[in-house]
Amino acid sequence: MTATNALSLPRTTATAARVLRQLRHDPRTIALMILVPCVMLFLLRYVFDGSARTFDTIGASLLGIFPLITMFLVTSIATLRERTSGTLERLLAMPLGKGDLIAGYALAFGAVAVVQSALATGLAVWFLDLDVVGSPWLLLLVALLDALLGTALGLFVSAFAASEFQAVQFMPAVIFPQLLLCGLFTPRDAMHPVLEAVSDVLPMSYAVDGMNEVLHHADLTAAFLRDITIVAAVALLVLTLGAATLKRRSA
Repeated sequence: MTATNALSLPRTTATAARVLRQLRHDPRTIALMILVPCVMLFLLRYVFDGSARTFDTIGASLLGIFPLITMFLVTSIATLRERTSGTLERLLAMPLGKGDLIAGYALAFGAVAVVQSALATGLAVWFLDLDVVGSPWLLLLVALLDALLGTALGLFVSAFAASEFQAVQFMPAVIFPQLLLCGLFTPRDAMHPVLEAVSDVLPMSYAVDGMNEVLHHADLTAAFLRDITIVAAVALLVLTLGAATLKRRSA
């Protein structure tokens, strides 16, 4: 039987359930996804122990960046492992389309992202005293969208890697430029005009901008809605591209 093209909810949820069962037996991966962002925020808070204002300035931005990076790394490696082990080829020989597979992975890792984002946001706001003018629920929303964006990017780049080592090598190419240009280190409008123009098309820039909107505004702003819409739209676009470029197995 060959893989079908139409997206199916039962097949998607079955794929998500399988991925979650696999994660349950991999405590190191769970620790990487769930605990590492919290540990990094905790360390960051006490690195700036003598300057709480500095933590307030960059803590919200990193609350979105850390989940994006960890989900990118874990998802790209996990998907590649499925392909190199032959599991992906066997699955796609069944009535399971590429869209079902990608959507199932996104759903499974999205469920983990909810837990990850909730823990990191709760830690930052209620235990590390991150001073946020807006609602912590909006922080959680942006953190969740950032984690989903990291999942989508990880699924996409895994199609171009032939080994787990190559999947890790994509991080400097995909994540680091965004990290440098997202406005974390200096305002984007203070950059060279060429770099500012590049930053305008990178999704992490809008993830950071969205966090900063919540940090400084008590109410929903048009800029915040624009930022989260762009992050969500890019995540959806990348997931679609991931389904189109998914390979059955590595060459």
